[in-house]
Amino acid sequence: MEDITAKSQIHAHPMIPQRFLFAFCILYFAFCTLSIQAQQLSTRNKKAEKCFFAAIDSYHAKNYDQAVSELKKAIEQDPLFTEAYILQGDIFADNQQANEAISSYNAAIKTNKPFSPDLFVILARMQLSIGIYRDAMFNFQRYLEFEQLTDEKRQHAEIGKRACEFAIQCMAHPVLFEPVNLGDSINTRFDEYINAITADDENLYFTRLNPKDSQAPGLPNHGEEDFYVAKRADSCWSGALNMGPPINTQLNEGALNISPDGKKLFFAGCNRPDGYGRCDIYWASRVGDQWTVPENLGEIVNSPQWDSQPSFSSDGKTLYFASNRPGGKGSSDIWKTELQSDGQWTLPVNLGDSVNTKNEEMAPFIHPDDQTLYFSSKGHPGMGKLDLFYSRRSPGGAWNGPVNMGYPINTFADEITLVVSAKGDVAYISSDMSGGKGGQDVYKFPLYPEARPLLTTYFKGVVYDDKTGAKLEARFELIDLETSAIAAESRSDRITGEFLLILPTDKNYALNVSKDGYLFFSENFSLRGSGTQTKPFIKNIPLKPIKLGEAVVLKNIFFDTDKFILRDESLAELAKLLELLQKNPKLKIEISGHTDNIGTAEHNLELSGNRAQAVYSYLIQHGIAATRLSFAGYGFSQPIDDNTSEDGRANNRRTEFKVMGN
Repeated sequence: MEDITAKSQIHAHPMIPQRFLFAFCILYFAFCTLSIQAQQLSTRNKKAEKCFFAAIDSYHAKNYDQAVSELKKAIEQDPLFTEAYILQGDIFADNQQANEAISSYNAAIKTNKPFSPDLFVILARMQLSIGIYRDAMFNFQRYLEFEQLTDEKRQHAEIGKRACEFAIQCMAHPVLFEPVNLGDSINTRFDEYINAITADDENLYFTRLNPKDSQAPGLPNHGEEDFYVAKRADSCWSGALNMGPPINTQLNEGALNISPDGKKLFFAGCNRPDGYGRCDIYWASRVGDQWTVPENLGEIVNSPQWDSQPSFSSDGKTLYFASNRPGGKGSSDIWKTELQSDGQWTLPVNLGDSVNTKNEEMAPFIHPDDQTLYFSSKGHPGMGKLDLFYSRRSPGGAWNGPVNMGYPINTFADEITLVVSAKGDVAYISSDMSGGKGGQDVYKFPLYPEARPLLTTYFKGVVYDDKTGAKLEARFELIDLETSAIAAESRSDRITGEFLLILPTDKNYALNVSKDGYLFFSENFSLRGSGTQTKPFIKNIPLKPIKLGEAVVLKNIFFDTDKFILRDESLAELAKLLELLQKNPKLKIEISGHTDNIGTAEHNLELSGNRAQAVYSYLIQHGIAATRLSFAGYGFSQPIDDNTSEDGRANNRRTEFKVMGN
């Protein structure tokens, strides 16, 4: 059994070598022939028999050319020699010569001599494997007409027939697929495989299979895979740079994934001294412009089996991956694990029947929208082998039934890896299609609307100390205002202060940025109902040290118009204020309410006071001593913006807190 390298992790079956094409169902006859006696054969020609048994000996000696030569001699002696045609087909199949195998099996059938009905399903599967769908469907049907089939054999044949019907239907209704080669800055005469692209579309990561120095010219490339990164320059990609150590090593690694914010890196390392199985998942973090030394995720996540193809969600905690560990639905499944606040990972959970089948599922890619999962499967209706699918997460958290991405994105060949940009309008694949630079190249293509994820945007900037300008590592929490659930978590870089946070555009969010010793920063993103692409939010965040007189606007405290009852959407912000007060038991604050200038001064003064008191009362009800709190209403006497526009008036309608003691 060959090891899973970076190439085969992305482009081959996870458990068996790439030459698995027809293995489990085709070679039945070659084994049976060991016990065949001359009187059982369909020929009585002695010379043909002699050549046939010589072919069997050559076959088992793995001298395939000699075996085929002997079979041709046998067929010349008896053109109706059924077994000779079948064994010839087996040998061609074993060497992935599909067209030659199909021709041999058809010739065996045309002899009209006795043979096992299994030959029809073997021929059908061979035809299905190279996209001869109508002929394959015809032969599956002929096989199903035999009455003495086991239930298992009948079931497999019916699945094959349905695959043919599905493929024919897909080809009759093709989807948009116009791949464009990424060009010389990415692709070379060697193999390149797409891995990831950051949410801001500025960094593209891929694997290149470089030949080893000692490799002889003209031989298959069994060289060394390295990870590369290219930066966007206008509409193009700059020359790709090798990521170098500590990520690239002399060890076996592949299946790279970068978190959407570019801060975390995951990959599969195989046959390593610290591994728990054949391939394990490793991770590293970016600090400044350097990556930390990768670490094994540990035995909670990694099993004694094959664990690979990681994909990290924009929620900052969920990792999806493929594994053939026990307890799954089939030969390989998609699983998930979550990163906890203490840095430990949870026990992996299988994604269940809506995604996984008893056949292979692999290569998950969770889009930055955190709602759309792309993956490869042989178990769902497809074009014959591994096809690309997508599944949407329902509001309750379950995954809906997968949708095949259609022809010609999917073909009779294996389609395994897909990466979709954060905007969702462009997808990336690797392919050895004609017209490329050589071997596997990276391509992009417009993703047709039905297969696109939810619209997303992002919030990007730098966190710094408001007084000194020093860059800060701070915690980010993006909170769904409807449920108060944390939708995403992240941290700014501890050296550069940089951050990038994904914002799916179907919800309203509260953002809280916090660091011990500082007042938190509050922001609001009202994105529900955004039907068009929203521009990114670019903003630097100054955090104020906890100091007398410093004030913070609570941007996620909400009241109905001209009312002072706290709306439920305020609960997340109130929880953060409570947390600040609990962590700093000496902190004393004033809650203040402010309005715009619509209405009388007297009315606005009363309204603002009532709103401030509502927050004050909430804090007391949740355990904060009244001696640490005060409240005041200022009406429209302290504007922070003009009152001549709706945006300005909205900014003036606010709730604040100010440090009164510490």
